[in-house]
Amino acid sequence: MKTSFIRVIDSHTGGEPTRLVLEGGPDLGDGPIADRVQRFKERFDNYRCAIVNEPRGSDPLVGALLVKPHRADCDLGVIYFNNVGYLGMCGHGTIGLIASLKFAGRLTPGAIKIDTPVGAVEVELRTDGRISVANVVSYRSHRHVTVQVPGIGPVSGDVAWGGNWFFLVSEHDQMIDLQHVQSLTDFCQRVRAAINAQGHPLVDHVELFGPSDRPGAHSRNFVLCPGKAYDRSPCGTGTSAKLACLAADGKLLEGDAWVQESLIGSTFEARYRWHDRSQGKVIPIITGTAHVTGENLLRLDPEDPFCWGIRA
Repeated sequence: MKTSFIRVIDSHTGGEPTRLVLEGGPDLGDGPIADRVQRFKERFDNYRCAIVNEPRGSDPLVGALLVKPHRADCDLGVIYFNNVGYLGMCGHGTIGLIASLKFAGRLTPGAIKIDTPVGAVEVELRTDGRISVANVVSYRSHRHVTVQVPGIGPVSGDVAWGGNWFFLVSEHDQMIDLQHVQSLTDFCQRVRAAINAQGHPLVDHVELFGPSDRPGAHSRNFVLCPGKAYDRSPCGTGTSAKLACLAADGKLLEGDAWVQESLIGSTFEARYRWHDRSQGKVIPIITGTAHVTGENLLRLDPEDPFCWGIRA
């Protein structure tokens, strides 16, 4: 096997990194994006590890593989992945993807439609650099679910879909700040194990909400992603899930703004429009910015014992 290269652009959205793969990734063929994700997982998972895992990557890093769209009305397609697997959608990653393509000279301000494994999303690249993502249809599947968490006790929250499955918890005793990252991570890992074991095995994100001291922000959150990494951004799919719950409870009106602050102080501005009011389904619109941090050629050297990354 010869040495090969993967061309990437790195960015961060509200502090959360995205690595966009432009060239050199696996050839997944054609067909629906969801089918290509399965092909990626079964035949080319070593590429995922090589791109986002150590020693080239890190636990918070999300990869975005640019692919041809399957849907005829989409301009491009993307598959998102992280240190432990694959994601349905990624809000911060979509914002990072668009900012990176703009940096590369492939996009100008306007509307873009993107094919993802869980549906098409509409994106607007604004002239001021802000990026708005009209996400997939989001909804709450279960309200006020209480699980018994070993070592903690009962924890209640909502199970909701925002492109990934979330357990959203507003009532807890945790301090949402950087000084308590380890205890927040431990708490959310225990909660995730409990919600998975007690009837909701698809939930792979746990999101805690608390008050924000930032003017104009409605809350601060902590999001535990699949694996042990926490989201440095306010989390686009998590904010989408939150909007669905707020809409269903009548706590946020259609078109009104919800400003979500992350653990590190970055924010997304979010709104929704109804998709199906009778079923509590909404289209969330998440707005934020991303900044390119570098361009790189990842070198895959067959003589390197960790060429294909370090698996968790």
